[in-house]
Amino acid sequence: MLSPLAYGLAVVLSLFVAFIGARFLLVPQAAAAGYGVPARPDGDPAYLTVKGLKDLTFGLLGLALIAFTTADSVAWFMLIVALVPLGDTVIVLRNGGTKAVAFGIHFATAVVVLLDAALLFAL
Repeated sequence: MLSPLAYGLAVVLSLFVAFIGARFLLVPQAAAAGYGVPARPDGDPAYLTVKGLKDLTFGLLGLALIAFTTADSVAWFMLIVALVPLGDTVIVLRNGGTKAVAFGIHFATAVVVLLDAALLFAL
């Protein structure tokens, strides 16, 4: 019972991160607004592209680990990658974003990723 839940959550999280990355590559201004720190229209789009590529890569790496490695490997990946939404929480707060977005999206995501890591370690 625990295994389908842990792996299912890992798949959903990885797909979600890959989707976010693709969104930053395809519609960067809208993706940045959804992130919680809107991009300036005259700003450097390279930074939004970097974020998109990073997120897409993390999502695809997560899916590859799920498909080809052990639960412990996926758990370690989830544990380490949880640093990203924790950092995103700080970035949103330090750059004028709302606490609702910082904690309701980014911090909550970190908690779910850490929960999934714990479930995967328990397998």
